[in-house]
Amino acid sequence: MDDQTHDSNRITTALLLAAGTGSRLMPITSNSPKCLTLVNEQSILERLVINLKKQGFKRLVVVTGYQENCIKDFLAKISGDLTIEFVYSPLYRTTNNIYSLWMARKIINEPFVLFEADLIFDVTLLDNMVYPDHMATSSLLPWMNGTTVTVDASHQVKGFHKNTTPINVEEVKYKTVNIYSFSLQSWKAIVKRLDIHIEANNVNGYYETVIGELVADNRISLKSVDFDNKYWYEVDTIEDLKEAEKLFALAVKKPLLSKISIGKNLEKLKQFPKGLNTRGAQLATS
Repeated sequence: MDDQTHDSNRITTALLLAAGTGSRLMPITSNSPKCLTLVNEQSILERLVINLKKQGFKRLVVVTGYQENCIKDFLAKISGDLTIEFVYSPLYRTTNNIYSLWMARKIINEPFVLFEADLIFDVTLLDNMVYPDHMATSSLLPWMNGTTVTVDASHQVKGFHKNTTPINVEEVKYKTVNIYSFSLQSWKAIVKRLDIHIEANNVNGYYETVIGELVADNRISLKSVDFDNKYWYEVDTIEDLKEAEKLFALAVKKPLLSKISIGKNLEKLKQFPKGLNTRGAQLATS
């Protein structure tokens, strides 16, 4: 693919799922949505908007629910040239992100990058995510849990797995980071499968289930993007917030530190360079 074709495929629309109550971050989220949680005096949402602008995004669609007016008011102040649109999910207290993604089915009709409201990350990690049909992954470490994917030698995702138990010891597994880019063709396939799940009242599940089904059926194809080399963190709990603040304080001091792999629910490693005392970081000297 030549540079001109590559640039023409560059995605400029982002979808943010921000409907949840952030209950595990209480009391911080008692009167404010999770995405407005401050990490070193800057909210998760502001960090995202800054990163989107740096990467040339033009449109941001936000699925709201809990404390939606806080999100609207905040984005009105910082949106600048970024076009902001909202979709309200009235069932946010009783549904999960599969329902939030389904709520965006009518407003999104172009390739887009999907984000969740609890991720902070170095802007350069989006360099390869702004092209269709990619997903962010991190090297699987022994203590990680949650959804993993198997990836072949050409970085194509071969399957989704709900736990870390190896199906084939020869397969390489990675942890999902929950940033995805989709072509319009892939999005249409996802919407059709979402419709089936919602019609069956599977509203408390996760959209990863749908994506995994479509990959297994060869209906969509995703390429893995390695997130090991720069800083990222998923903030779900008060403990996560504390560790994210430590990590991103270090990122300012040591922005070129290589091979950082951060995942949620990790045990603290025993060996860190001086000044890094956070869970979820894997360091190498390469």
